[in-house]
Amino acid sequence: MKKIRLRQVGVICLLLCLQSAMAQNPLIRNMYSADPSARVFGDSVYVFPSHDILATPGHGRVGWFCMEDYHVFASKDLTEWKDHGPILTQTNVPWAKPDGYSMWAPDCIYRNGKYYFYFPATPDSLYGRGFAIGVAVADHPWGPYVPQPTPIKKVHGIDPNVFIDKDGQAYLYWSQGNIYGAKLQDNMLELASEPVIFQDLPAKGLKEGPYVFEREGIYYLTFPHVENKTERLEYAMGQSPLGPFKMTGVIMDESATGCWTNHHSILPVKQQWYLFYHHNDYSPGFDKARSIRADSLSFNGDGTIRKVIPSLRGIGVTPVNSEIQPDRYSAISSRGAAIAFLDTGNRFKGWKTVLSAADAWVQYNTVDFGNKPFKSVLIQATAEGPGELEIHSGSATGPLIATVRVAANGDWKTIKARVSKHTSGIQNIVLVSKGNTPVAIDWIKFE
Repeated sequence: MKKIRLRQVGVICLLLCLQSAMAQNPLIRNMYSADPSARVFGDSVYVFPSHDILATPGHGRVGWFCMEDYHVFASKDLTEWKDHGPILTQTNVPWAKPDGYSMWAPDCIYRNGKYYFYFPATPDSLYGRGFAIGVAVADHPWGPYVPQPTPIKKVHGIDPNVFIDKDGQAYLYWSQGNIYGAKLQDNMLELASEPVIFQDLPAKGLKEGPYVFEREGIYYLTFPHVENKTERLEYAMGQSPLGPFKMTGVIMDESATGCWTNHHSILPVKQQWYLFYHHNDYSPGFDKARSIRADSLSFNGDGTIRKVIPSLRGIGVTPVNSEIQPDRYSAISSRGAAIAFLDTGNRFKGWKTVLSAADAWVQYNTVDFGNKPFKSVLIQATAEGPGELEIHSGSATGPLIATVRVAANGDWKTIKARVSKHTSGIQNIVLVSKGNTPVAIDWIKFE
């Protein structure tokens, strides 16, 4: 009877987790997430992040990183992301401490009809101190994953990353003070060579989170590194999967708001490259509760990586009949416009845009209007006095799509307004305040 109840609880939890989140940064909007490993499997992009939770007395180390399980998220269009629920928990791993709360950055790879999920955890005393890295195997990207009974021998550290070269040879990378690499056997469960330490990387400052990929014959070793006080994303280039690698440059600068860590993956999707990384969007005062993001990445003619500037808009095309969040803006006016949490007691409710001066504006890019005309626009807004908003396409002075009058209500209301000009295709939209009365906007959508 007890087993049946546990299974029922598991099914209920899984159903609760099968939720969707719309693209914009952060990508995942109902929980903390970090260290995203993104992979293309079939016709979908799968992201395997770690899952930050807030430690409490007796459950992790209060004030430090705390993770007890892993989820996997999938998208066919880089816009709508589905949570497939927990795929592995610390209590399911035979060799790990069931109360270690150290399920840090993972990775996943497909080989020979199986999906191999690599993860670090604190082992029980039989396997030594520090961290070990294990493997769980599944028939599908979303699981169920079955962990191997023991961790990988001769591997001690965190942040596993797997790369399969064009000749079929697989490699494992990880970090523990230095960054290490080794060949994997065909079974993907054991090392096929002795680990090597990558030289010619920065001698000082924490280095971790390796991620290796190949493009046009160049191998890239990318990793977070603390050059000053917080991590920035850096890279080195080489001619083989095990180097030697030559330090080359910076992919993303340190967080402007002081988030101590960053961790990433890089991959192409339909000929466009993307950088997946994390920030502490939902927890600006505590950088051990993070959220994953994604932005486009590109290369120079010599193969070097152009620096990525983090954005709120993120990636993907937003359907015009979905809730468009202008607080995840592409551009914003220098005066009279601000972003704030809707509810500081529950930050997962998201943000609002406040336009408080005449001609203040916020721009949201890459909205798909399709080919059919839309008759009206809905906007979730509030104002303390009568306010007026204009919605333009292209720019703040571009064609006028609609005018929305916001009554003085002091509470959130869904307001409907007529669309005055039909637009089609992919457009950027701009919301412009036409008065000095502050107007707060949660979302807009067309119908």
